[in-house]
Amino acid sequence: MTEITLHLSVRGLTEADLPSCGWAGSPKHVRELVHQIRRAEAGEVDYLAVCTPVGLPVAVGGIDYTVRPGAGTLWQLGVHPALQSCGIGTLLIRSAERRIVGKGLSRAELGVEESNPRARALYERLGYRAFGRELDSWDVETADGTLQRYETMCTLMRRDLV
Repeated sequence: MTEITLHLSVRGLTEADLPSCGWAGSPKHVRELVHQIRRAEAGEVDYLAVCTPVGLPVAVGGIDYTVRPGAGTLWQLGVHPALQSCGIGTLLIRSAERRIVGKGLSRAELGVEESNPRARALYERLGYRAFGRELDSWDVETADGTLQRYETMCTLMRRDLV
């Protein structure tokens, strides 16, 4: 077996990255990332991209600083499907945690769909603990381009960072 080491970097997501982010969600979701980039420019959020040496994003995720006082809320975390279980999600989360601490906040929080035990297991391995549940919902674009409301129960998790 041949092993390859890939050097990845983490930086803010840019509009120039969006054509390479089709793996991250529906066309509607990728279009709406422009709004998150604008929020990042305003300092409300950070929206990170884990990139290959040529600058292609292979993981993305946001940190919202407006959800709960004293916490950065991680959301929309995703790793390219072909590269899952390679440690890239851990790199993304640890980078997000450093950004949160850099903003002077002491806690990271997130919601994980209860139908996604793999993600929850990752968060638990990284030190996140459940503290509640809440219903979440958002619009999803179907194959024919119509919007459908998606609802899911999420476990709320947190990790103290300092």
